[in-house]
Amino acid sequence: MSFSPLNRNVGKAKALLLIVLFTTAALAGLFTFKSLQSDFETLEGKTYSWNGLQGQWVVVNYFAPWCAPCLREMPELASFNQSLPDDTLLFAVNYDPKTKTELIEMTKKYGIALPVIVSTSDTKLPMVKPPYLPATFIIGPDGSIRDTIMGEVTASSLHQRLNELKGAGKTD
Repeated sequence: MSFSPLNRNVGKAKALLLIVLFTTAALAGLFTFKSLQSDFETLEGKTYSWNGLQGQWVVVNYFAPWCAPCLREMPELASFNQSLPDDTLLFAVNYDPKTKTELIEMTKKYGIALPVIVSTSDTKLPMVKPPYLPATFIIGPDGSIRDTIMGEVTASSLHQRLNELKGAGKTD
């Protein structure tokens, strides 16, 4: 049996087509895998990615049970969480590493009634761990940190600061 140049070209075209198909499938799989990855998870098991939160304001509060001002502001944060503007989310992050079980016990013990991020080595947050507590970060709809508040906050002060930040982005 002899192979003509036409048969060789058809064979090369098939091989090239298979390479393109496999490469496309691999890239599509990688894209799907990356898009399903989350940046953080809450105690309730809900996962979030920062890309998925674009367009929303996000308030992140660092706290610790050994920090008296942190515990004092928890009822205020819970109140703020109950009256969040439509385009805003609130999360708390324990300053010290704790397992999910330890966090559940701690939130029950101290009556923490807001979404708590389970911080692991895979957790991705747009800020570095603050030097002291309590610390509250306000992340804008574009994913950038718009404000850092060191010290206690109230529901009222958070609403006021969010309104100021939202108003700063509007032009007349």
